[in-house]
Amino acid sequence: MKLSEILAPRRIALDLKAKTKDEVLEELVRLLRLSSPARKTLVKTLLAREELGSTGVGNGVAIPHCRSLVVSKVLVAVGRSKRGISFKSPDGKRVFLFFLIVAPPVGDPGEYLVVLGTVAQAAKILAKDRRIKKVKTPREFIKLIKEIEK
Repeated sequence: MKLSEILAPRRIALDLKAKTKDEVLEELVRLLRLSSPARKTLVKTLLAREELGSTGVGNGVAIPHCRSLVVSKVLVAVGRSKRGISFKSPDGKRVFLFFLIVAPPVGDPGEYLVVLGTVAQAAKILAKDRRIKKVKTPREFIKLIKEIEK
């Protein structure tokens, strides 16, 4: 599975306005374009997941993820913060790049894990790639993902 194939331009925000972890999660969830009750439920689920342990992975990247009944298939949203957000990452550094993954609790459990692994692999590369700071549009972001997938 390729990340470029599951990303959608409408689910990519390259200038997040959020200043806190909660605000980042809310902004990322809005990109999924769910109903208001579904968004509220999903944010609560993600916050509960963060209580178990931060999804900040270090090197300026976080991968908040959960399973929820509010979605019927795996969805991915991406956000970039120019100022960085404190996200309790293991390295203590601010997070600039966020990949939100939400999957239904039923269905193929392997798909969720494959997407999580694919995102983690891409994030690891992007954390060291200076081009990520120069990307201006969601389509340019997807193009960059395609280039690193080669």
